[in-house]
Amino acid sequence: MTKETIAAEIAAGKAVLGIEFGSTRIKAVLIDSENEPVAGGAFDWENSLVDGIWTYSLEEIHNGISTAFAELKKDVQSKYGVKLTKLRSLGISAMMHGYLAFGKDGTLLVPFRTWRNTITGEASQKLSALFGYPIPERWSIAHLYQAVLKGEPHVKDIAFFTTLAGYAHWMLTGRKVLGVGDASGMFPLDAGTGSYDKSMIQQFDKLVVPYAFPWKLEELLPECLPAGADAGTLTAEGARWLDPEGTLEPGTPLAPPEGDAGTGMVATNSVAPRTGNVSAGTSVFAMIVLEKALSKAYSGLIDIVATPDGRPAAMAHANNCTGEYDKWIKLFGEAAGLLGAQFSKGQLYDKLLCEAMKGDKDCGGLIPYNYISGESMTGFASGRPLFVRTQNASFTLANFMRAQLFTALGALRTGMDILFDKEHVRLDRLTGHGGFFKTEGVGLPIMAAAMHTPVSALSTAGEGGPWGMALLAAYRTDGNGKELAAWLQERVFASAKVQTVAPQQEDIDGFNRFFANYTKALAVERAAVENVD
Repeated sequence: MTKETIAAEIAAGKAVLGIEFGSTRIKAVLIDSENEPVAGGAFDWENSLVDGIWTYSLEEIHNGISTAFAELKKDVQSKYGVKLTKLRSLGISAMMHGYLAFGKDGTLLVPFRTWRNTITGEASQKLSALFGYPIPERWSIAHLYQAVLKGEPHVKDIAFFTTLAGYAHWMLTGRKVLGVGDASGMFPLDAGTGSYDKSMIQQFDKLVVPYAFPWKLEELLPECLPAGADAGTLTAEGARWLDPEGTLEPGTPLAPPEGDAGTGMVATNSVAPRTGNVSAGTSVFAMIVLEKALSKAYSGLIDIVATPDGRPAAMAHANNCTGEYDKWIKLFGEAAGLLGAQFSKGQLYDKLLCEAMKGDKDCGGLIPYNYISGESMTGFASGRPLFVRTQNASFTLANFMRAQLFTALGALRTGMDILFDKEHVRLDRLTGHGGFFKTEGVGLPIMAAAMHTPVSALSTAGEGGPWGMALLAAYRTDGNGKELAAWLQERVFASAKVQTVAPQQEDIDGFNRFFANYTKALAVERAAVENVD
């Protein structure tokens, strides 16, 4: 599509927008009628640890999304010479899980508790036992029940609770809804109805009868909607919330708000059975669309969630991925700067990450841990970033960077071993996306070695979730009743450029040796958590 054609589509209100709240960046992606990204905007942010809670304030949420949208408008004006005033459709996605609880007057009752918090262990265990279904610590219902168990006074006043995507969508439309994928990380779903499991809702209500709350759980949950459903339209108030400058027109149809797992599946064309994707950034998770149910529950290790159109999917999720090696790369950049070196952030990342490919296959005996926060997959309620080596380890820059990449996938591998080795889950393809894959020639072979399976990446891998959300927004107005998987294949991925890397046996063996040391030395990480304040 020519620049002039794109400009005309934008001016006519035919472009589609997806916005995703990631852990470290809020990103907006505008796509044209061919579903190709044509403009973008972003806002960098960071969660805060306040009184032991990982959180973002409502002010940060609002400022972040409005700034990302403002940057998008600037990009459109700069590239195409037109103003962005109206849209064909719009969608919001965000980090899944967490806890945003509101009173009857719409007031946030306690600070937002993000997915990163590992403070709900007791609730997670009790609910998993009650339901006979894995309820991870990240899930919204675990946060609610933990607040009940702690006797938090706000619980009696809750009128509504939701996820970050659900909150932003509510601000834009006035509708308290969630896409089925995001909803599946709040409370278990019934595959038959595509909504929350009513028998488990009844079990929960019975569980909290002694507390005499003035509500029933079903009253508090957002409505659950599949991809393509009518999730409301942009109100005048919502338009001003997104665009304080007041140039965006109301009336845009919105897609059901989704979680980053769902948008990752869409962005990698992984919504059909026997497909899977790995989203690797601040956190890392693999989503495998299942052909059949798992043989048993693996509480704390494997989540059962849903694709945006309601198919069951197994999720292996690790809280920590690239965050720690980001810190190290920044440190190395500071050192190079002291020597007068000049370079861009991208050049710094590419140089250091590519160096990892020159390291020993098993990282030469170096063992780092990237546990900035707790890691449920390996049994840690909190974490301490750590680096350990023996006296005779091969302590080179190449081995250090390779070890940082390997450890970023250590907790994920723990969960994937269950799916591959115990449940014998089969895959036709595993597709990666996210920041881990941005440096060419690094992310794919490292991930392939860790997963001991071929891994692919699309040319759009760097766009990730925001583009996936834009596609769901396009499907909202352009799906015409076609199944999501078929629509994606025909309208988006039919001519997609795909790069696939099959793991070399020596790389698999090297990762396995590293992983054996990683698993054995978890005792060292535990000692650090217990003794370093």
